[in-house]
Amino acid sequence: MQALYTLQSQAQCHVFDMHAQPWQATANPGLWLKPVRQDDVLGHYLGLVRFDAGVRSGLHQHQGVATSFVVQGGLTDYHGAIGLHETGINIKGSTHDAMAYADTVLVSRLEGPVTYPQESVISGVHAGSRHENFTNPNPLMPPEVNVPVDQLMSQATGLAGITRQMIFDYAGTGTQRRMVQINMLPGTSARFGVTELTELWVRGGNLTVNARSAHANCFVVCEAGAQVHLDAPFGALLLAWAHGPEHYSPGQASGDLFGFGSHQRVDQFVQRAAHGFELGG
Repeated sequence: MQALYTLQSQAQCHVFDMHAQPWQATANPGLWLKPVRQDDVLGHYLGLVRFDAGVRSGLHQHQGVATSFVVQGGLTDYHGAIGLHETGINIKGSTHDAMAYADTVLVSRLEGPVTYPQESVISGVHAGSRHENFTNPNPLMPPEVNVPVDQLMSQATGLAGITRQMIFDYAGTGTQRRMVQINMLPGTSARFGVTELTELWVRGGNLTVNARSAHANCFVVCEAGAQVHLDAPFGALLLAWAHGPEHYSPGQASGDLFGFGSHQRVDQFVQRAAHGFELGG
């Protein structure tokens, strides 16, 4: 699979327009990828995934965190369905077979490899896929937590006109990371440095990142140590994954853009989902 970028440590920000990229076929007909970055050794992936109607992923087990935001369509497994504008969170041990009953597009990020049973065909939709026999380590745990992103409570970031919705705080995963949705009102901006890898997907509106255009359906990869200038003269809505908190220089407006100061616990989400409660209810 031909990716657009290989992770580097040059303290730079990179913008990728996904509309301009072709869909790449996987080994499984009807499953397609637009990879920004893909590491088949570590099982890491950032980019778009497409299921044609009637295609399934094949039975697999996640060996690391995976997050997928539904842009179009939806998927169904034994636990039920994930629908439009929801984020599905898979943690280590999540085991399922996802089916698309309609054409489906996902914004996906994998943070660990995926295993398939020895007798199965690897679909090619997951970076770092490999054969390994397994059982479901926790049948009472749902294979994913589905979060209705737009229904989440908006939280102040401390930056004027910019709010945050906490999607996933990574509690219980052994890492200190965040996935959030950020809304920037027209005329707002943020200036900060990133301590660790931080990645964005522009869901809507118009954004400039270090004076480079990043309109809807663009990914932004900010390497550790990068200085980031976000400007939204006409407003922007974006998803963000941050591996660490941002920092602000003296004299700059400072805040808590990615929510490292306040959060909800994923284990609470999982417990509620396992008992049949609606998230956010």
